[in-house]
Amino acid sequence: MHPAPFHEDLAQGPKGGSAYWLETEDGTRIRMGVWPKGDRGTVLIFPGRSECIEKYGRVAAEFAKLGFAVAAIDWRGQGLADRATQQRKVGHVSKFSDFQLDVAAVRKALTVFRMPTPMYLVAHSMGGCIGLRALHNGLDVKKAMFSAPMWGITFTPTVLRPVAWTVSTLLNPFGTRTMLAPGAEAEAYLVEGPFEDNTLTTDPDTYDYMRRQVVDVPDFRLGGPSVAWLHSALREMRTLSKMDMPDYPCITYLGTDERIVDPARIKDGMAKWKNGELVEIEGARHEILMETPETREKFYTKADAFFN
Repeated sequence: MHPAPFHEDLAQGPKGGSAYWLETEDGTRIRMGVWPKGDRGTVLIFPGRSECIEKYGRVAAEFAKLGFAVAAIDWRGQGLADRATQQRKVGHVSKFSDFQLDVAAVRKALTVFRMPTPMYLVAHSMGGCIGLRALHNGLDVKKAMFSAPMWGITFTPTVLRPVAWTVSTLLNPFGTRTMLAPGAEAEAYLVEGPFEDNTLTTDPDTYDYMRRQVVDVPDFRLGGPSVAWLHSALREMRTLSKMDMPDYPCITYLGTDERIVDPARIKDGMAKWKNGELVEIEGARHEILMETPETREKFYTKADAFFN
């Protein structure tokens, strides 16, 4: 492990934050961010697709107030981690199981850093898909919280769902694995998307916070997913949907104005989670942790009690 670049000014996290390079079993270099101070344990953050460590600086600050240390990940193919294609703005991964190599590297690093225990998982969007698989694999956390987990993807209109399966399946073997999936945009959503009617948050301040990071640091930018990412993601989500839920206490948050992940898959999953609770937030969009102050306060108040 070696020190890695960390944009503390953009993160706005608690004092003492830093980042490190980790090497996975297959030789991929990923980045881990840590805010190590906390006497109640460590919150392990699994970010969503296209995100970076710095995005969770404010989240780390809130958990620090509650007495928790925090660790977050730049998954392979995003943030400052290695990208598998020279087309840096294409979100590519060969297969979703590769993300578990990232999880393994982080678990090892947390032990080396002697981060406070117990560990608690907070997983957002794509991180929710990776996190659910990690829980099935025995991730050493005491409890888990999910924010709009990617257990299914919303397609508009719905009839495009079988088209996505068909197109990604047909294109995947024919040298087009790293090309943008049909209909995906090459530029990062936050760079070009205006706040008005965005799919992420109803809060202009946090929207500007997220946007400023990808504008100021072009290396953070990531456009749409590759054909291989889409094909592998669809297979992983379908497989997970057929499995029983793991035996961990769990709370999952879902906004009623969710337009990125599939609310039906989330509701189905939580309905069969024995130690699980689904919390729906009226009017909230995809980014529960980047929503209005009122929504964020509800989340941290519940997290404080749940992780007690």
